[in-house]
Amino acid sequence: MHAFTQVLTRLGAKLCIAALLLAGVGLVLMTVMVAWGVFGRYVLNDTPIWVEAGSLFLMAWFILLGSAVGVRESDHLGFEVGLAMSPPLLRKALIILTEVTVLLFGLAMLGYGWQLAAGTWSDRMPIIGISRGWDYVPIAAGGALIAIFSFEKLMLFLTGERRASIGFSHFAAAQE
Repeated sequence: MHAFTQVLTRLGAKLCIAALLLAGVGLVLMTVMVAWGVFGRYVLNDTPIWVEAGSLFLMAWFILLGSAVGVRESDHLGFEVGLAMSPPLLRKALIILTEVTVLLFGLAMLGYGWQLAAGTWSDRMPIIGISRGWDYVPIAAGGALIAIFSFEKLMLFLTGERRASIGFSHFAAAQE
């Protein structure tokens, strides 16, 4: 199991850094778009109509990618006091139950997000001219990452192994 978890945690680290980078780029692009919209409205007196739709589209991406990273890094809400006060056997059971629940939630996001995207793929968003299905792709992508990261955490918990770091130096060294 050691080789499997080692590959899984390296993959998780690479996916995590890629998700962080994409979310960061999306946040910066959204900020630039909103700034352009404000400039256009108040300085040029000509509001670009695509700014709102484009920024909402980007927001869905960086929120869902960022939340997936939060799952891997355990930065999401939790009931740590309850875990700390629980007897060891109950604590282990609760951790396993939590990871399985989050894994199933991620898989549900993946499945239903994919269905929504496929069902609306032929529709077009009138303002930005892309398929309406792209509105739902972030749900599926975020769900897939949440499922992968939860599975990684579950496997590492069950085997007692540690996960790979997501530091940029680790990511750069893995590319060589």
